[in-house]
Amino acid sequence: MRSPRPRLPAALLLAPLLAGCFSSPQADSSSHSPGSGGRLRVALAFPPAEHYSPYGQDALVLTRLGVAEGLTRLDANGTAAPALAESWRGERGGRSWVFTLRDATFQDGTDVTAEAVAAALTHAASAEPAPAALSGVELTARALGDDRIKVTTATADPVLPQRLTSPGLTVFSPKAYGRSGTVNPVGTATGPFRLTRITGDTAASLDRFDGYWGGRAQASGIDARFVSDGTARANALRTGEVDIAEALPVSQVSRLEKATVHQNNTARNTSLYLNTRAGVFSEAGLRAAAREAIDTSALAEGVFEAYAEPARGLYGPALTWASGKRTEPTGRSRATDPKGRRITIATYDDRPELPETAQVLQQQLEEAGFTVKLEVRTYARLESDLLAGKFDAAVASRNMMLDTGDPVTVLAGDHTCDGSYNLSFLCDKNVDATVAAAGAASDPGKRQDAAMKAEAAILGTDAVIPLVHLKVATGIDTSVKGAVLDPYEREFVGTGTRR
Repeated sequence: MRSPRPRLPAALLLAPLLAGCFSSPQADSSSHSPGSGGRLRVALAFPPAEHYSPYGQDALVLTRLGVAEGLTRLDANGTAAPALAESWRGERGGRSWVFTLRDATFQDGTDVTAEAVAAALTHAASAEPAPAALSGVELTARALGDDRIKVTTATADPVLPQRLTSPGLTVFSPKAYGRSGTVNPVGTATGPFRLTRITGDTAASLDRFDGYWGGRAQASGIDARFVSDGTARANALRTGEVDIAEALPVSQVSRLEKATVHQNNTARNTSLYLNTRAGVFSEAGLRAAAREAIDTSALAEGVFEAYAEPARGLYGPALTWASGKRTEPTGRSRATDPKGRRITIATYDDRPELPETAQVLQQQLEEAGFTVKLEVRTYARLESDLLAGKFDAAVASRNMMLDTGDPVTVLAGDHTCDGSYNLSFLCDKNVDATVAAAGAASDPGKRQDAAMKAEAAILGTDAVIPLVHLKVATGIDTSVKGAVLDPYEREFVGTGTRR
């Protein structure tokens, strides 16, 4: 039996989903004095696009702000480490895994039990569309007593503990799940900070969750602003309006105090995704013409300056194992003359370099004979049309290790027939077969080898053209200690982040 725990007062069990201004009632002037353990003020680039649903891109908002977590997490080496589960073991050749839960509490005061966790994973597995980490995976979960849960997949999954690190597979209390399949994360997660107030897609307030199993956070809360404009994020840091600002534009770095700019390598690429399902780029020869027209060096030097390098594939230099395993793509079509064919390239301005990248691509492709129109929006306004295939091409940024930390899983989600984030709408039998073979490999080295073969097959279709491998500049005020610079971009603040 699990030991009883003190309950939170009833007034804290119902966290209201209220609209309000950015400055929360708790954010008085005294809470911003350095070293006080006061509230953190952060500026994030990407506003929630799906009402904070944990099953899409908004899941990252929840993990980056310390709201939600899953059974496991990624450590610095990209391997699965304990989170809500303190240990696990594989059974039946990797078709089943048994996880032992730690003693933890949901933010609504209820116990984290095996039954609650199994229900949460069942909700995720039945979501439409499925979380990217479950692309092509049939998963079931059931409780084994109070503190153990068995997770089973239709076929052996040697990286299931790593898969469960995904932000899309975080765990919420039974109160979070509505009959229509929606999930309300306000006061129902398990992380060190709980959502208390949401102001549409512009701001959110969070309070410290004192019952967090990992120890009391040093900051008393977080006031988050979602600021799509990169210059505005940099200005907010410069003027002291925020303590931490993510994804600083390259153009703004030189205008900030050197001590406030922190650079780190990531597994993130910027790529051009070509719509293979309909329109101009359904023709392989025209995809090849686009690839041959693009000068990635001009992008790395002219747009990203010191914060990127020309892409050599889908896996960049942050993944050191990739360079020695890369093989050349095969089966590429010969380029055909565009003859003025009209295309629309879409991108989003939440990452300031992307519109400039699209402008350079426009020039390069027009020189090759295409007629190019650009469509630039915020990501929140673009995503639905992007996933509906309403454009000929898209310039997008993608962390290759984001969904699971496994080099294969993202390939299944982004480049296979059943992929849930397949921006190029690629459906190729050879690609599906090579990705499936990579997914079946259990030895880490062999899995990496197989991933590189799958990369070559994907690039051979010219459905995606990798442009640059990225570094990220984060702005952190000198009064802030313990900020998280995560190469996997899942964490932003932690229990030790304070000012």
